[in-house]
Amino acid sequence: MAMQLIYGFIFGFLSSVGFGIITNNPRRTLVPAGIVGALAWIVYILVESINHGLIMSNLLGAVVIGLLGNLCAILVRAPVNIFYVPCLVSLVPGAILYDSMKNFTLGKDALAAYGFVKALTVGMSLAIGFIIAETIANKIYPRLKRYLLERESK
Repeated sequence: MAMQLIYGFIFGFLSSVGFGIITNNPRRTLVPAGIVGALAWIVYILVESINHGLIMSNLLGAVVIGLLGNLCAILVRAPVNIFYVPCLVSLVPGAILYDSMKNFTLGKDALAAYGFVKALTVGMSLAIGFIIAETIANKIYPRLKRYLLERESK
C-alpha cells in the first residue's frame, strides 16, 4: 500500500503538471497544481481502498481539489480554475465512457447503459464535491484573504 501511495503521488503530480502545461497554465501555478492533484489522488486511493467504490472516492477527491485549489488561488494569486482543471483530469471517468461507447457500438446495450450511468454518477459526485468545497471555502478563506492583505500593507 505504501508503494501504491508513493506512485500515486508521483503520477498524480506529473499528470496535473502535464495537463497544466498542455492547457498553457502560467509556470508559477504548475507546482502548486501538481501538489493539489497529487494530494487529491492520494485521497482517492485511500478512500477507494477502504470503501471499494467510485462515488465516495471521487467526491472526497473533488473536495480536496476544491479546498486546496481555492487556497492555492489565494496564495499564488491566480484564478481558481487554473488549479481545478489540471487536477481534475485524473478523476474524470474517461475510461468508463470509452468502454461504454465501445460496448454501445458492439451492440452490448445493457453494458453500455450500465457504464453511462456509472460515468454519470461519478460526474455528479465530482460536481457535488466541488459544491461542498466551494461552500466551505467561501466561509473560511475570506478571513485568510483579509489577513494576507493586512500583513502585506504593514
